[in-house]
Amino acid sequence: MEEQSIKLTKLASCAGCGAKVGAGVLAQLLDGIRVHQDPNLLVGFDKSDDASVYKVSDDLALVQTVDFFPPIADDPYLFGQIAATNALSDVYAMGGEPKLALNLLCVPENMPKEAVHDLLRGGYDKAYEAGTIIIGGHSILDPEPKYGLAVTGFVHPDRVLTNSGAKPGDVLLFTKPIGIGILTTAAKADLASEEGLALAYRMMTTLNKSARDAMVKYNVHACTDVTGFGLLGHAYEMAQGSDVQITLQVDAIDLIEEALEFARMGILPAGMYRNRKFAEPGVDAGETELAKQDMLYDPQTAGGLLMAVAPEDADALFEELKTTVPSAQRIGTVAEYTGGKRIKLR
Repeated sequence: MEEQSIKLTKLASCAGCGAKVGAGVLAQLLDGIRVHQDPNLLVGFDKSDDASVYKVSDDLALVQTVDFFPPIADDPYLFGQIAATNALSDVYAMGGEPKLALNLLCVPENMPKEAVHDLLRGGYDKAYEAGTIIIGGHSILDPEPKYGLAVTGFVHPDRVLTNSGAKPGDVLLFTKPIGIGILTTAAKADLASEEGLALAYRMMTTLNKSARDAMVKYNVHACTDVTGFGLLGHAYEMAQGSDVQITLQVDAIDLIEEALEFARMGILPAGMYRNRKFAEPGVDAGETELAKQDMLYDPQTAGGLLMAVAPEDADALFEELKTTVPSAQRIGTVAEYTGGKRIKLR
């Protein structure tokens, strides 16, 4: 097998964050597991958050996360970049700065050394861009290739951002377009255009560093990165964790036009259906077109940051994000929860 003949995505049954176990199933799997109580554990897995946070001192807390998945691109170097970008994102979502990382690598026995090298080089290059040092890792043989990182970051204990701190009156800002999962699904069937696929790859290799660096200057109450559970899945977790109601203005959300066309044709990733099953009971879709709903359930890989911002800071942060992120969007508001559906689409 020569390197140029490799089609990594053909070796995987699902791609990128679309491979994630559904949120509802994951909650059932974790239910009842006993954990040690520690006052220094500020955020644990029981919070359905993006990463754990452990307080080391009054000025330092560790942010820890792990993420890996099957190929979402055929080019090994590009796949390595995407996987690293996605793993680093969880630290940014907590308001932290990633510092150290470990490789997680599964490769077929007959995968050429050059391809494995390129995959790892992609991860190292993206980590270098983030200011993160990859210090080792672990690799095993597996018929289906997989790659990602276990990442450790730093954050001040008083400045940790979680997905459960949204408050009534907050404004919701978002930083990348939606539709990555649909585009990559179409690409597996050779249906996506070169321009559409190039856009998807560019978004999936854009670090959320600039979004994080802007966000921490302002009064942001909650944040999460939108990845495998889709915009509605992650927004639903934010609404539940914060005990609030969220209204999303669908026309304000940057839906990739080519992906929307595929959604109208029914070309959708399996993860979209898992996300819909999880979040739909809490969503009032109103008159929103079905294909646009599907887009909002679409699993994203290395998606943008969803921020709940204090209203007095929303305008200033929005203006700064316009100059630093791929697609600055003001997509909704947070209100007191008085019963009924947690999310309203308008």
